[in-house]
Amino acid sequence: MYRSYMNDYDVNDNPFQQSLPMALISALDNVLPAFRRLFAKHGLTEQQWRVLRVLWQSESLSSIEISRLTLIQPNSLVGVLERLEKRKIIARVRSLEDRRIVYARLLPAGRELERAIAPELNAIHMMINARLDAEEWQMFADLLAKATGVCTSIEEKNHG
Repeated sequence: MYRSYMNDYDVNDNPFQQSLPMALISALDNVLPAFRRLFAKHGLTEQQWRVLRVLWQSESLSSIEISRLTLIQPNSLVGVLERLEKRKIIARVRSLEDRRIVYARLLPAGRELERAIAPELNAIHMMINARLDAEEWQMFADLLAKATGVCTSIEEKNHG
């Protein structure tokens, strides 16, 4: 009888609480509340935060790029961008070359929000860094990338 490796390992050899899905959910349940409180304090959803986070690095991105980077589905992203635009945190600008492409551009209020959030965000990261040193953090990121099939860590190593 054929059984997949993951089912053998996950069901037969590994306690439920140590399965990959449960380990990831447990980690998120323990880490995200601090971030969620910070986002809520500034009137942001997690999805809005993800959009702002990539725009704080890039200033302006197409909605296609934002969707790819934030893992927000394009249909959901439309509403997220709309709400940020209504708050005058971003502006949406249609491409002159290709009218199908819409760019989101950070506005001054978006930079002000970044400055307002930064101290509290740094405090959260300091709490996390108190548990994982730089080498452990890199190992953790590499293991997550390996487990999920994401190759970003390989690219970083090749270019770093």
